[in-house]
Amino acid sequence: MKDLNFQHLRYFWVTAREGKLNKASKLLHLSPSTISAQIKSLEQSLGYALFERRGRGLALTERGVMVKQYADEIFALGQEMVDAGRRATKQRHTYRFHVGVANDLPKLVARDLLAPAMNIDGCPVHLVAHEDSPDRLVADLGVHHLDMVLVDRPMTLSSDLRAESILLGESTVTLMAAPSLAGRILNGFPQSLEGAPLLLPEVGSAMRGLLETWFEQSGIRPHVVAEFGDSALLKAFGEKGTGVFAVPTAVRADVEAQYRVLAVGELEEARERVYAVVMSSRMQNQAVQAVLHGAANNVRFRHTNSAK
Repeated sequence: MKDLNFQHLRYFWVTAREGKLNKASKLLHLSPSTISAQIKSLEQSLGYALFERRGRGLALTERGVMVKQYADEIFALGQEMVDAGRRATKQRHTYRFHVGVANDLPKLVARDLLAPAMNIDGCPVHLVAHEDSPDRLVADLGVHHLDMVLVDRPMTLSSDLRAESILLGESTVTLMAAPSLAGRILNGFPQSLEGAPLLLPEVGSAMRGLLETWFEQSGIRPHVVAEFGDSALLKAFGEKGTGVFAVPTAVRADVEAQYRVLAVGELEEARERVYAVVMSSRMQNQAVQAVLHGAANNVRFRHTNSAK
């Protein structure tokens, strides 16, 4: 095989990422026919096809999928090299740190964990936070649209995804309520939760599983009045006295101050955990390292920073 033409590889990579020649041509500022010809040259040098026609679109062949995975790593490392060079020459280059935050992860927890990345000496950081379901965020991580994903449960990672799921820390869970409701719950807790209005996170979230297990083991049956996919909206309803809701004890003081609610009891047996999912190629990134080291020194979380 001749020496690899990285320009041709880049045309292939952008086309594979976008899924259509027309979209790739707009990003690359080249005609579709030019891009197609360059990809053909790449296929000839490799000795196999990378795309196959499927309807009106393009689909990666089995070997095309393999090449794209390598291209993901190559261009991610290339960006890392550029960033490292700029830092070494002390250029005031602002690094854009793309982080995915699971929609059911408490935002105050995410804020505390990401804060250390905003204070890196000699490297101004522009944080770009994306909120979505954990599965979609990990998919975006796999194509290098994100540098890190924060989730509340360990993710099942495919064997071809070169990523680690790292436990950042854990916290007990505290139940909270607006003052008008808290007065009824505080007296005789936890039995006072029998029949009490309860706000739950959506099915599938780690906090939902913790609460359902705790109530089942305690033999207490609250009245579920609402379920939420967004943790901030859940707290907004809790602030109005709609029901009791749960937060990690690590952010209890912040929730009390921000939403003017009261803690009604701590669930010692329930442990909310936070994980960072990071691609191997991003592990030495300064912003990623700042988050990992910051979690290890965060006194509000029990931490292990062990890979899972």
